[in-house]
Amino acid sequence: MKTNLPTSPNPTLPHTIDNGLGEQLTFVRVEPEPDGDRLIVENAVAPGHGPLMHTHWLQDEALTVVKGLMGYQILGQPAQLAREGETVVFKRGVPHRFWNAGDDTMNCRGWVKPANTLVYFLSAVYDAQLKSGKPEPEQFDAAYLMMRYASEYDLPTLPTFVKRVIIPATYRVGKLLGKYRKFKHAPAPVLA
Repeated sequence: MKTNLPTSPNPTLPHTIDNGLGEQLTFVRVEPEPDGDRLIVENAVAPGHGPLMHTHWLQDEALTVVKGLMGYQILGQPAQLAREGETVVFKRGVPHRFWNAGDDTMNCRGWVKPANTLVYFLSAVYDAQLKSGKPEPEQFDAAYLMMRYASEYDLPTLPTFVKRVIIPATYRVGKLLGKYRKFKHAPAPVLA
């Protein structure tokens, strides 16, 4: 099975990942800046696909639609559309999602700043989706990623009981079963 998981916390760029569900993301390059590295990205998203509602606690994100139609939503607000040439900025700490709202593949270019652990984290998420064959990542991998990187990323629509009880329990079982050896090169989380 093809894997997206890098063998080091800082893979050579460009680095392309695919979740097997209609989303492909390329980490193009890192542009060093005085207040944090800017990670340049490009994506290709099939109609109706896109990431779940999520939060980057420590990063801003911007996407410019190159081709197609992007639907996007801030948690608690109505869905909106961005057309070719339009840019949407998602500020750190603001839960958001986006998806291909058109009938053909949507392509965007954008950036995330600061880069922090994003390349590794999303590579591992896409790898876990490949493993499960569903939008929900494989349960042990998901538990590991949500526990290790809780200071950086969140899924705000996940029920509190799942976050506080199910995920920690799944993580502990996965640790006992030796499920996390593949994460030996995982970078340390960035603490706020």
